[in-house]
Amino acid sequence: MKIGFIGMGNMAQALVSGFIKYGRVKAQGLKAFAPNQKKLKENADKIGFTPAATLPELLEDSDIIILACKPYQMDTVLGEIKDLLKGKAVISVALGWNFKKWESEQIKDTRFQFVMPNVPVCTGEGVLIFEEENSLFDGERTDIMKLFESVGLITELPSRLIGIGGAISGCGPAFVNMFIEAYADAAVRYGIPRDKAYELVSATLMGAARMQLMTGEHPAVLKDKVCSPAGSTIKGVMALEREGFRRACQTSIDEIMKS
Repeated sequence: MKIGFIGMGNMAQALVSGFIKYGRVKAQGLKAFAPNQKKLKENADKIGFTPAATLPELLEDSDIIILACKPYQMDTVLGEIKDLLKGKAVISVALGWNFKKWESEQIKDTRFQFVMPNVPVCTGEGVLIFEEENSLFDGERTDIMKLFESVGLITELPSRLIGIGGAISGCGPAFVNMFIEAYADAAVRYGIPRDKAYELVSATLMGAARMQLMTGEHPAVLKDKVCSPAGSTIKGVMALEREGFRRACQTSIDEIMKS
């Protein structure tokens, strides 16, 4: 695959880093264009992709185009490249630019897929939501999903559930890092050095999450396995319940879905 990225913000950098480190694409098979050529060159030197000087150059050298620019930039970008997209597979990771939105643009002779990744794709442990509605060829979609699978867990959702799926996986890393910071602060309070505290909490969180994914057991069942009668863990669980931990988590998603 020869892949061309339009835009090189945080999400594009995370994806490119992940593809090169964990994916099936060699660095020379990845090109990117961004208006700020100086910054693009700096990122290319750091990550390993090939910078493109112009949008036409990028499209000519790419079979798959990944639209990773800001949503407000899309109209301008598409105005420049509509006529150059003929025969291309187009992947959008730009928020709001889903299948329905793409269809409304009436860009002929293109095949389209909306994907919502999250930033941990750079570690190979991301989450990538594929919109079920798409116009890719079957075999082509399978190959593209295999590429994205190399940087994380793939799940498919219908268009009506993309918003909530993105709220959980896209915003979730920020909430999880608040969790890590809070428990690390507690560890530091009782004497553990800061770097060791972050390491301890992050590894605990990662292990617990991986255990749930591997076993498929209900989180409540896994929680109960740790809670001995009259033990330390159940006391901590009750404290979290008393302080409204669950409700705070749910309210954070409610606030996102209102916007």
